[in-house]
Amino acid sequence: MTMSLSPLAYADSLRIGTIDFVSPDEIKVQLDIEAPDRMALNTGTPRPFPRVNEYVLIPDDEGYLVAQVGWVTVERSQYPKRKGMQDFGLVDLPYPLRKISLAPMGILSVQQTNERDKERYLFHRGVRSYPAVGDPVLVPTQGQLRAIVESGLHKPVLIGHSPLAADAEVRIDPDRLFSRHLAVLGNTGSGKSCSVAGLIRWSLEASKKARNGEHPNARFIVLDPNGEYSNTFQDLGNVRVFSVQQDVDTGKNLLQVPLWLWNSEEWATFTKASGRTQRPVLVQALRSVRDNVFVIRTASSDMRRYLRTLISALQMAESSGDPWRGNGSVKGFRDRLSTWRNGLNDSDSFTDEESTALDCLKTTIDDILSKHQSTWPTAFSRLEIRQIMSALSSAHAIFGGSDNEALPISPDIPRPFSGDQFIRSVEANAELLNVSEHVETMIMRIRTLLADSRLKIVSGDAVDLSLEQWLTDYIGGNKAENGSISVIDLSLVPAQVVQIVTAVIARMSLEALQRYRKYYDGKVLPTVLVMEEAHTFIKRYQQDSDDQSASRLCTEIFEKIAREGRKFGLGLVLSSQRPSELSPTVLSQCNSFLLHRISNDRDQELVHRLVPDNMHGLMRDLPVLPARQAILLGWASELPVLVEMNELPISQQPRSSDPDFWAVWSGQNDDEREVDWKAIANDWQEKWDMHMSQNNNQGTTDGIGASSVE
Repeated sequence: MTMSLSPLAYADSLRIGTIDFVSPDEIKVQLDIEAPDRMALNTGTPRPFPRVNEYVLIPDDEGYLVAQVGWVTVERSQYPKRKGMQDFGLVDLPYPLRKISLAPMGILSVQQTNERDKERYLFHRGVRSYPAVGDPVLVPTQGQLRAIVESGLHKPVLIGHSPLAADAEVRIDPDRLFSRHLAVLGNTGSGKSCSVAGLIRWSLEASKKARNGEHPNARFIVLDPNGEYSNTFQDLGNVRVFSVQQDVDTGKNLLQVPLWLWNSEEWATFTKASGRTQRPVLVQALRSVRDNVFVIRTASSDMRRYLRTLISALQMAESSGDPWRGNGSVKGFRDRLSTWRNGLNDSDSFTDEESTALDCLKTTIDDILSKHQSTWPTAFSRLEIRQIMSALSSAHAIFGGSDNEALPISPDIPRPFSGDQFIRSVEANAELLNVSEHVETMIMRIRTLLADSRLKIVSGDAVDLSLEQWLTDYIGGNKAENGSISVIDLSLVPAQVVQIVTAVIARMSLEALQRYRKYYDGKVLPTVLVMEEAHTFIKRYQQDSDDQSASRLCTEIFEKIAREGRKFGLGLVLSSQRPSELSPTVLSQCNSFLLHRISNDRDQELVHRLVPDNMHGLMRDLPVLPARQAILLGWASELPVLVEMNELPISQQPRSSDPDFWAVWSGQNDDEREVDWKAIANDWQEKWDMHMSQNNNQGTTDGIGASSVE
């Protein structure tokens, strides 16, 4: 018959050593001779002990102090006296005494239940009091070990198991993981993409289970620079995939980020508009074209919009001080005022009252201009500016305008317009501001954008696409009726606009959720924005630099999302193989990290700075972590834990596996990989339309001379 141990005897059997050094970030322990040297057999299930990153317990008033093994060493010391034994005068020789270093992690408190007084444990971070020298150190039981890793409320999503904690389940709380941003970092081939895909999939599956099989009201927007995720979630149903190349058979929709979605900052970055002359014209042109100023309907309504534009232009000139700042500025304002005057043309369709108001305005401007006709005219007085503004406002009101209508519209309101309308608006506003010769290069860049067929596919006019439809397609419809995942394949987006396109999508997502909260009285719409290859789009830059590149523009919008997104329900998930190249602002706002194998010294150094000093022991595993294993730490985990991520079937994995060189070289599975470079070259050089055009014109034209350049 087997005799069971008493509770005290059982606790004593778990003892493995005694504390002989204590500091806030390190505790040193001298292991007993009887402590296991390879395998612990008395903890419920045999497991290796001692080993680095293993958990041990130190009894205290609240239960147990949980500590993690940082290192194991052997020191030559006097042979320790064993309990109950006498040495009989024997000579003590140096003896290899084992020691371990511990990093305190938190408290494992004991909670009693009514079920036969069975103990239940709850782990929480933080140390209120430290142990004393001489206190015992225990190896945890299997139940205690699982409690350390599995503690925490509301963790419905299972992501893997911990090989250091008796394969305890590692679960996460989506509120903690996504709301305060997550960074998934690791080398190529370490399993980052599979982890990101798994976190999305497992979260949706758990949500669906919680809703008794109904489709979850969730939103994931995956920005995919390499086209890895196009087929990853197809089995989940209603996955929206957007790509430069539309493919009805595979369910790929045409990626559209129309130019009317771009705000003034994005336009200024793309056109490289100078701050002094070109940018004011660009902003005013955007105001005008978004307000349909240059869309002619009737002579009266056209004049009303023209007068509204002049009011806005005069306000800009007044705020800049041009009418009285200096000789050059004064002369420039006088010339602009003359240009404005020339545009006040009468029409037979005007009413008598409208014609009278227009004549009064022209007389006012003529009288003031007559006083400033010298080569270097005298400065305009503020009274004269007020007289012009009063006459403009009166005429605007006579033509049907209102005071609110006269206020300058924001240049960033996403109202549709065509590229031709925008070009005409830029040219017209440049003429109104008398700077036409200074905006030629900017207009040329805009024309280049509109003429490039590949750019036009992504960022063309798309005036038939409404803002409501765009938000429904790219962010998700009501109750996610059209699916929870939107994959945006950026792999074939032209390099000159890919970062601007990415910035527009990210900004529109944030602004849409900001307006959602305002419209629905403070409620937020939980949405997750996933950025793959984040080091390409969220780059570190010099804070004191005047660089206004597309790269910096893209980084700045993600920095804004990192700082403010949580308030509006927008969570950020970053995946990167080069954390040292990421924006420090964005990285500092990530409260959770999933760290795969990292071997680069600079990247390791940066990651080490993200965690407290007493947790660096676990970080030393980063260079040797096998695929699928990662360290979860931060807000989403009660303590840093090594997790082996659940394995995804090949059909559910992103297409980011290593190239299969040998299979192709050796012809395994009849994989010959044929290639048609002609088809690829034609597609690359965009020759399909040209080839078709030549076929259509065959027999009617001969040679290049038959074509003309418009």
